[in-house]
Amino acid sequence: MMDGTESKLMRVGELAKAVGKTVRAMHLYEELGLLEPRARSEGGFRLYGPEAVDRIHWITKLQAIGFTLAEIQGFVKDFQGARSAPEASARVRALFHEKRQQIRDQIIQLQVIENDLDEALGYLDSCQPCSTEHAPSECGACDHHGHRKGEAPPLFAGLSKRPRPEDGHKDYDVPVTVLTREGSN
Repeated sequence: MMDGTESKLMRVGELAKAVGKTVRAMHLYEELGLLEPRARSEGGFRLYGPEAVDRIHWITKLQAIGFTLAEIQGFVKDFQGARSAPEASARVRALFHEKRQQIRDQIIQLQVIENDLDEALGYLDSCQPCSTEHAPSECGACDHHGHRKGEAPPLFAGLSKRPRPEDGHKDYDVPVTVLTREGSN
């Protein structure tokens, strides 16, 4: 029989549903020491309080930031094993500072990628009115529509470069109009 305290507690399935996770994820969090049931029912079922929902949201946020479950497990153990609150806080602060720097580095890399894509898209936008008389292999050395030979953006230039005959590649790239049947006009 449940008393007033236990009636507010959730079984593992209810907790999983409340946070949008699987029961297996709840068990994994518990195995890793990231989640603890508050109590057990008379039947031996794990029972979790509302603080478990907050804990899982915290774990999910850390994963979204880029921490693995193993990293979270490690710094939770480090935090709990510290000799004092200032030491525990300093450990977490250093870890968060390192993660923030990694994220800033990723942002810079993504901004470079975004700029490369913007440059390639701008170049390709100017290709829209291009004649169908030109073969795709000509795109790498295009001097039409304001383009200059050899100045295609790197993301596009790599795609449009022709294999070199000295590398053993044969060049059969021809405009589509050359491939029409004779007398089909």
